[in-house]
Amino acid sequence: MAGGASTPELAAAVSDAGGLGFLAAGYRTAAAMREDIARTRRLTSRPFGVNVFMPSLDEVVDGAVAAYRDRMEPEAERLGVRPGGPSARDDDYDAKIVDLVADPPAVVSFTFGCPDDDVIRALRDRGATVVVTVTTAAEARASAAADALCVQGAEAGGHRGSFTNTLDGLLPLRALLREVRAVTRRPLIAAGGLGTARDVAAVLAEGAAAAQLGTVFVRCPESGASAVHKAALADPRFTSTAMTRAFSGRPARGLVNRFLTEHSAHAPAAYPDVHYVTSPLRKAAAARNDPDTVNLWAGESFREAAQAPAAEIVRVLGG
Repeated sequence: MAGGASTPELAAAVSDAGGLGFLAAGYRTAAAMREDIARTRRLTSRPFGVNVFMPSLDEVVDGAVAAYRDRMEPEAERLGVRPGGPSARDDDYDAKIVDLVADPPAVVSFTFGCPDDDVIRALRDRGATVVVTVTTAAEARASAAADALCVQGAEAGGHRGSFTNTLDGLLPLRALLREVRAVTRRPLIAAGGLGTARDVAAVLAEGAAAAQLGTVFVRCPESGASAVHKAALADPRFTSTAMTRAFSGRPARGLVNRFLTEHSAHAPAAYPDVHYVTSPLRKAAAARNDPDTVNLWAGESFREAAQAPAAEIVRVLGG
């Protein structure tokens, strides 16, 4: 839930209600991440976690990002902004690891890859549980040092947490759970398209140790998601989701809107480069309450997202 929806208030409310709230460190500096951790600790005495993006390893084709930036010019002109330019590709990873090893929350999870074994050992030595997001059985095998695996099915909203910028091996959650269980005995956290108590019960019956949900919390008052994003999840005009690289350069699932439809086929596999190109456009579109030009990340169960306090949603999900 990086990019706005994640807040200390949401993480604390989920933890206080009996879940395990998470902070998103993606797109945050190490200093901002530490502020979020400190604030969450002031709001709750319960355990919570933080999710970290691994640095991008994308090898970008020469000229591909520049061509996409040119394609964005008419969109930007309409919104009164300019497309963004290049920026750091490591998401302040090294500084975040130094900070987290010094004083970690109860759980530290990683997306877009598995950290080095020495990072995992250092976090574990400080009492943290380390979780790695996987989207294939091969990624699960490569994450043997982790304490647990977050198994992310194709139904999940937002970015596909794969180690590489591809759609290879895209599987629905329950099938992926079975494949991953066949190669590891690590505890598995099921993620992807879960929105009801029945969904949670089903993945637990499939052998998951826990269920992870994101989209269902986006409309909570504690969520920091934009007003346009919250409204779109309940808007009857939006009827489906799809994977796209149009907004960030990496596959991510969102509501099908005009921008996704018009630009998906042209977006290069270049993350976070495309993210930086489209960032000014998305901010301007959100400020204008324009749902057709902003990324509306959503899992396939997006209609289950209720405008209700996080604690009430946790209670309902628990059956």
